[in-house]
Amino acid sequence: MLQEFAQHRWVMQQELQKVIVGQDEVIEQVFAAIFTRGHCLLEGVPGLAKTLMVSTLARILDLGFKRIQFTPDLMPSDITGTNVLDEDEHGRRSFRFVEGPLFTNILLADEINRTPPKTQAALLQAMQEREVTVGQTTYELPNPFFTIATQNPIEQEGTYPLPEAQLDRFMFNIKVDYPTKDEEEKILTATTRGEKPEVNKVLSAKAILNVQRLVTSVAVSEYVIKYAAALVRATRPKDDSAPDFVKELVDWGAGPRAGQFLIQGGKAIAAMDGRFSVAVEDVQKIALPVLRHRVAANFQAQAEGMTTEDIIARLLKAVPQPEIPKFS
Repeated sequence: MLQEFAQHRWVMQQELQKVIVGQDEVIEQVFAAIFTRGHCLLEGVPGLAKTLMVSTLARILDLGFKRIQFTPDLMPSDITGTNVLDEDEHGRRSFRFVEGPLFTNILLADEINRTPPKTQAALLQAMQEREVTVGQTTYELPNPFFTIATQNPIEQEGTYPLPEAQLDRFMFNIKVDYPTKDEEEKILTATTRGEKPEVNKVLSAKAILNVQRLVTSVAVSEYVIKYAAALVRATRPKDDSAPDFVKELVDWGAGPRAGQFLIQGGKAIAAMDGRFSVAVEDVQKIALPVLRHRVAANFQAQAEGMTTEDIIARLLKAVPQPEIPKFS
């Protein structure tokens, strides 16, 4: 089953790369989130095909897809839906719930930091509990449900930084970087011909739910669990196990959700490689996108020119792997 899944994942990547040139690491992390019921925050300057990547992914997966363009005047009910007053032929009036764009399988929250926190908060319940409460009624969202949000880190004018509670809902914070020279030449060649490549559907909603169950069943040893826990605890400046540089440079560290995502992400990476157990290297591979938005660097770090990424890279070197006892 794992070999078959690894093959499906490879086909998905090939289909996606008919439209998206390069960005292998970004694609791998987005796949890892989808196969573990996670949400992604894509961050990058304009024009790096963030929105195109998500819309193409929706075409490859046989799933419902809706896009919300976040604007400063957007209201929470524009996202979740609202009750409207209906009148039947006998003149009786009743309220009917009209679903908002949140009721879909893949939700693209485009430029999520352009809307005020009041509207951003409309996604909190949907992303965690996968349900929406309007008035006194709670509505289940379709299964599977993923939110993939994009934001532009350059502009500060007219933007609202995401609150910590919202950031913590995202499994990965993925940085989309500029393409290499060769990739950029391929992009210029492919996109200026006026041709639109056709992509094929690879997985249905039912198949994705089966894949998610398969990925969840990937084995994790107690040593990998110990390593993930040690890594997360080392990000907290008040924890005894935190290295001295964390106590100096970090205001607050990651919560238990980070550890859960490290294990789930490790399972997805192992399954995509066709392996049925998680290695410490899998956890290290996804540590940066999982921890990047959960560790807050302080003024001291900024004064020394240290970013959150630098602190996490240093932390990966500082936290030792747990020793496996040898049988005598």
